[in-house]
Amino acid sequence: MAVSFVNPEGLPATDLYRHVAVATGAKQVFIAGQVAVDADGGTVGAGDLAAQVEQCYLNVAKALAGVGGSFGDVVRLTVYVVDWTPDKMTPLIDGITRAAAKLEVTPVPPFTGLGVSALAGPDYLVEVEATAVMD
Repeated sequence: MAVSFVNPEGLPATDLYRHVAVATGAKQVFIAGQVAVDADGGTVGAGDLAAQVEQCYLNVAKALAGVGGSFGDVVRLTVYVVDWTPDKMTPLIDGITRAAAKLEVTPVPPFTGLGVSALAGPDYLVEVEATAVMD
């Protein structure tokens, strides 16, 4: 799969993500929202937003590996954060950075962050869904 990430002229530059992904490939993959759970369904990082973001990204990567892909195939992310306030940006970025290091990727797919009042479980602070394009 060939993908290029672009910040077009006239849009603000950011190091966390790019505004546009251009992908060529034959298979589109849509990953359901992933929360911070381990393989046994136990919550990872209770009360720790950075740890939960990291686990969500790792779970997205596991979902993609299950269909022959990798996090490098991701072309779009949507991140839902419970009770969003600007002070949560630092742990959000910390979790993304830690996951990117483990996955050996640069976290640049287009990214939409949304504040929500709650998720499916009371211990979940964040949920991440992804779209990928693969050959």
